[in-house]
Amino acid sequence: MVPVAQETTANTVRLPYSFSRRFSLVAWCEASLEILHVHPLSLSVLQELQRGLNAPFTLRQIDEAEFEQRLNAVWQRDSSEARQLMEDLGSAEDFFTLAEELPETEDLLESDDDAPIIKLINAMLAEAIKEGASDIHIETFEKSLVIRFRVDGTLHEMLRPGRKLASLLVSRIKVMARLDIAEKRVPQDGRIALLLGGRAID
Repeated sequence: MVPVAQETTANTVRLPYSFSRRFSLVAWCEASLEILHVHPLSLSVLQELQRGLNAPFTLRQIDEAEFEQRLNAVWQRDSSEARQLMEDLGSAEDFFTLAEELPETEDLLESDDDAPIIKLINAMLAEAIKEGASDIHIETFEKSLVIRFRVDGTLHEMLRPGRKLASLLVSRIKVMARLDIAEKRVPQDGRIALLLGGRAID
């Protein structure tokens, strides 16, 4: 996913939350644009930053404590309600970590325990709220499965889990939305209501 930066205040440029969290970096602009990072950045991450920011920047390494402080400052909200929601979301299990920790596809499909899928879906919904996504696209192709978020009208690829997980993801979402699992030929309308950090999300 190529990060799309958003200008906020005079000294902050906001990268997507998941991108900043995943690679432990934050964009910061005072006299000039800096990328503050905890760990060394790979060439692919640098290339994505160049495409997303479309502006010259310098690199400066910082420690974990400063990273958390800067990230919180960038994502500070004017509303106390929104600030609390971000704190609650921050404590949720990480979407990308859960995806990486899923058991081998064959083992998961043969198991009666669908807890890993439920946790992945919950984390996916939390991640979508963090990103301000209006839609979540779960797209199946012949040999791949792609999860994309629509943010500000543009689709961004977030994850490519194993292709065989598609039926599990779709079935579980249908159950959550009270849809007919057996119906696969026509579109269905449903709603999912869940609690996230003690708040009702519909």
